[in-house]
Amino acid sequence: MNFSYDDRVLALAGLAQALQQVRRIAETGQSQDAAALPVLESVFRIDAGSAAEVYGDGARVLEPGLRALGDYLSNRSEDPLLPRLALATLQLERRFSGEPNTLAAVGNGLDALSAQAASLGCGHPEVLAALGGLYADTISHLRPRIMVQGNPHYLGQAGVVSEIRALLLAAVRSALLWRQLGGSQWQFLFARRAMVESVARHLR
Repeated sequence: MNFSYDDRVLALAGLAQALQQVRRIAETGQSQDAAALPVLESVFRIDAGSAAEVYGDGARVLEPGLRALGDYLSNRSEDPLLPRLALATLQLERRFSGEPNTLAAVGNGLDALSAQAASLGCGHPEVLAALGGLYADTISHLRPRIMVQGNPHYLGQAGVVSEIRALLLAAVRSALLWRQLGGSQWQFLFARRAMVESVARHLR
């Protein structure tokens, strides 16, 4: 895969966008299709030629995630739980990447679901249930577990739980992409300004 520094920022934006939708559905019971679908679809684009191709239309469909990332990097984040979720996801991805059996199980599961997702769409309840089930059967057994806070009324609904798990799978996929592109947590300390500038370029 050919990549640039800007590609790493797109991967982080994908992570932020997936987790934004986790937070939204946990609080309101509803996600935003325009924001959720690009990150859900990304889990099936394993052999894309660039980060932009992973999300289908690059920066345009990742605008919510780019804005959330820019707010965090500029210390303007309005949701203190979102950065915590992102950190937990990055930690979980490192554990996931070190578990060959779990990696294989997720890959095989996505292969088995790809035709159904292509036919029905990644936002279809059956596909969300299948993706959520795949996450529950594999990645959710690793530590640290990602704990999602929200409205108990919605968190008790099977459909909401499935979509949250599907979006967490998408978040882990973006975290994996970020690391594959050379991303590291040191960049949050030493390359913050460069990342802010990259976000601004994508949003032009």
